Amino acid sequence: MAKFPDTPSFTGFNTPSRVEADIEDLAYEGEIPREIDGAFFRVQPDPQFPPMLGDSIAFDGDGMISRFHIHDGQVDFKQRWAKTDRWQMEHEAGKALWGHYRNPLTDDPVTKGTYRATGNTNAWVFAGKLWAMKEDSPALVMDPVTMEREQVETWDGAMKSETFTAHPKIDPKTGNMVSLCYAASGICSDDCALVEISPDNELVREVWFKTPYYCMMHDFAITDDYLVLHVVPSVGSWERLEKGLPHFGFDTTKPVYLGIIPRRDDLKAEDIRWFKRDNCFASHVVNAWQEGTKIHFVVPEAKNNMFPFFPDVHGAPFNGAEAMSKLTRWTVDLSSNTDKFDSITPLTETASEFPRIDDRFTGLKNQYTWGLEMDMSRPCELKGGSAGGFLMNCLFLKNLEDGSEQHWWCGPVSSLQEPCFIPRTPDAPEGDGWIVMLCNRLENRNTDLLIFDALDIEKGPVATVHVPIRLRFGLHGNFARSEDIGLKVAEPA
Repeated sequence: MAKFPDTPSFTGFNTPSRVEADIEDLAYEGEIPREIDGAFFRVQPDPQFPPMLGDSIAFDGDGMISRFHIHDGQVDFKQRWAKTDRWQMEHEAGKALWGHYRNPLTDDPVTKGTYRATGNTNAWVFAGKLWAMKEDSPALVMDPVTMEREQVETWDGAMKSETFTAHPKIDPKTGNMVSLCYAASGICSDDCALVEISPDNELVREVWFKTPYYCMMHDFAITDDYLVLHVVPSVGSWERLEKGLPHFGFDTTKPVYLGIIPRRDDLKAEDIRWFKRDNCFASHVVNAWQEGTKIHFVVPEAKNNMFPFFPDVHGAPFNGAEAMSKLTRWTVDLSSNTDKFDSITPLTETASEFPRIDDRFTGLKNQYTWGLEMDMSRPCELKGGSAGGFLMNCLFLKNLEDGSEQHWWCGPVSSLQEPCFIPRTPDAPEGDGWIVMLCNRLENRNTDLLIFDALDIEKGPVATVHVPIRLRFGLHGNFARSEDIGLKVAEPA
């Protein structure tokens, strides 16, 4: 019998689910827009077996991918494991074989030489395939219709990086998928690779460079000409692993860097500009764009570490108040002769994370961003269901041009998961479409899929779709049109 630990990562709303399912025509309230014809994919960490060493962080569960096929005014549900090499080995063994999070010194020896990825961080759609992504290894490619495993993608060994990314970007002009692969030469290394893949899934570029220090580089941005990379000191080292400490820890004494890396094949170290600023925390990225010689980069920025499970390297206690991140614009000027930032501009007093945009505007100046707001002033009767344990209780819309905001509260016994934007048509104006997201119903231990008019979120969801099984806290997800992934296209109304 599987006995999971009686700890926050494995109890309450985060109790492992481990359910594969096929459910057609989910019950709903409101009206599901008939114009939506496609699938929303999202992934949750969901451990197949209890952790080998007694406990683990929630981010180390196996990838379980949910697909919501929205068509003809209805929603069909399908859920499958991301059957990574790790999942398959553990499935055959009937137990966990990997030890502490990203610490190979604690793994069963039989795992040596096997990718440790769980595929639990992003469910991405590209080149007609479903990609299960974890940034410590190459991605697992799956069939988006059957949701069965196809292969681990290394482009027949042409990609030399040992890692990929959990947050690729699509260049809207070329259609290329861009990846920032950190620890490219192995765990705790300061080697990174800039990798670009064509719309036909061909490897077109892999160029390597070094960063100022090794750390978690979970997200990044692109512009027409550059990869824009923030280096924030959630640091790691072999010394930490040998001591049995968590892989990452936050160092408040280190500076933060913003790297402007040209996207070209003949990249040299001297071509990269590293701009430096004082310490802060920033993980996910809203967007970046070029304006003359200036690069603008928007992130949720916090004064201190947001990850309590990756504690302060100097022993300081976790500071929840300083962990509240707020949208901030960093600007650097490539014409300057210094490494100083041109400006750091707070954009709001609203605390939020998990920012999303209309992805058609990746690398271009955009007007709108949606995210998960952490509004501590709202009544709260139950907590849970959010990544990192934060109370993510409101959907937040920010207009970056006029500064206006909208907020929608999910109530005192619920929490929210990352939003995703669906354009009304491929050529619709920015923001013209819908937001889809999951709502954790903590009181009843179940989940709803919510659909909003993207630019009028305050009126509440236009449809609430009931999922008859509990979905754990999820990380990232994306939408794809039915015709682009081989799903049955809706009949004309």
